[in-house]
Amino acid sequence: MDFLTLIQVLDSTVRLATPLLLACLAGLFSERAGIFDIGLEGKMLMAAFFSAAVAANTGNVWLGLLAGIASSLVLSGLHGLASITFRGNQLISGVAINFLAAGMTVLIAQDWFQQGGRTPSLFSGGRFEPINLPFADALANVPVLGPIYSELLSGHSVLVYLAFLAVPATAWVLFGTRFGLRLRAVGENPAAVDTAGVSVVGLRYAAVMICGLLCGIAGAYLATALQAGFVKDMTAGRGFIALAALIFAKWRPWHALGACLLFGLLQAVALRFQNIEIGTFVIPVQMMDALPYILTVVILAGFVGKAVPPKAGGEPYVKER
Repeated sequence: MDFLTLIQVLDSTVRLATPLLLACLAGLFSERAGIFDIGLEGKMLMAAFFSAAVAANTGNVWLGLLAGIASSLVLSGLHGLASITFRGNQLISGVAINFLAAGMTVLIAQDWFQQGGRTPSLFSGGRFEPINLPFADALANVPVLGPIYSELLSGHSVLVYLAFLAVPATAWVLFGTRFGLRLRAVGENPAAVDTAGVSVVGLRYAAVMICGLLCGIAGAYLATALQAGFVKDMTAGRGFIALAALIFAKWRPWHALGACLLFGLLQAVALRFQNIEIGTFVIPVQMMDALPYILTVVILAGFVGKAVPPKAGGEPYVKER
């Protein structure tokens, strides 16, 4: 592999890791507050559809982004209502959201556009365009550093840069603010937080809404930046891969970045290299495509070491009388 090919693979890694990173940070906020959310997949899918649908109808990608975020927040509100207010089973609520999104997106897409459950292709104005960083073209021919700056760091959409900036922002919010301290405490010992006069319900709803916001951006990125429109089940398990990355990262923001980049790299390698030859043995392309999902199963099976979730995770809080 030459240097330019390596840069191209890493560039694809960044693009493919972006929705995983946003969804992983979304799950991080929710689960740190004690609300398990396996409905990340459904929120991303719903946001992908509505962002593409609105962008196709209006020609304005920013309106599409807002629509995607709004649809994801609605599903987050439903999840919060079921698991926080009515103290229902959080896993069942997440599964229901995934099924709801998978069915509704295709149904509404077919009703609106009559294109077999997909939206029309998005063109300029309906998509997020790449952003060229200052002096990227001028430095392109500089050895080593030029390709890194012009090909790897430059040329991404605004949502990519937003996703990577969200990592230090998440670390600061969770570990450097009073809100973050209370959020983490709610996930560990909600009774102690309640005793201190802080609303457990309010904090958990805040975490669920932040989760919806980030999932909305992730879904919008899939449909309006990574691809040019919505197709059925376009999230392709990314929500579950994000959950695996979250467990792999042991609920820490910077580790989540590394885990998502690892999954993104596996996807990039699978797309770039088809039928890899190792001596006389040829690795089929199907094996390469399955690598991210195989790693997901390995992580969830516990082969990466013990990952201890927040102590109050998955348990509804009942206020003592």
